[in-house]
Amino acid sequence: MVKGWHGWVGTFNGVVLITVAALPLAALAVWALARRRSVTGTVPAGAWRTSLAEVGIVYGTVPWVWMIMLPGDGAGAVPGRVGLVPLRDLLTILASGPLTVTVQIVGNLLVFAALGFLAPLRFAALASVPRILALAAGCSLLVEAAQYLLRLDRVSSVDDVLLNTAGAGLAALASRRWWRAPASASSDRPRPAPVPGR
Repeated sequence: MVKGWHGWVGTFNGVVLITVAALPLAALAVWALARRRSVTGTVPAGAWRTSLAEVGIVYGTVPWVWMIMLPGDGAGAVPGRVGLVPLRDLLTILASGPLTVTVQIVGNLLVFAALGFLAPLRFAALASVPRILALAAGCSLLVEAAQYLLRLDRVSSVDDVLLNTAGAGLAALASRRWWRAPASASSDRPRPAPVPGR
């Protein structure tokens, strides 16, 4: 039974399958949150925007972080490894073949892409590329530190931080046109009750 569960939650393919299977639940969560907000008086467009951003951040980030926190074969037995020289690991990846380049580089760019794309839509205070870069860099540093401290048999690399941060920044730029929605559509505050006699 443990081996069966590990096949689902402890492997790359298992995480991908769970993520795909959870898509209907994510859609249901968006609908439920938007409906709840609409019932309490929030403008429908704002309710849907906020709910989609919240669920999208979680759904688009958790599986990637989960995958990069999966332990390697020597987890717990080998000491943590670090790569602190910028671009050294990246150059090694680039020399290792197109499949590895695609998986490693594109995968690292996507880790916090959902966060970079959707956080400015949900939180007005994050509607700034430098703030998104700072947030993504901080999150990535936490993940890399956790990989090292938990001895997951992974390399905690500054290049991973750079790629994670770049992916979030590029995603933020891609969503920039939607950051400032009209107040009537983006407000998450209930509409004021009508005044009797007016």
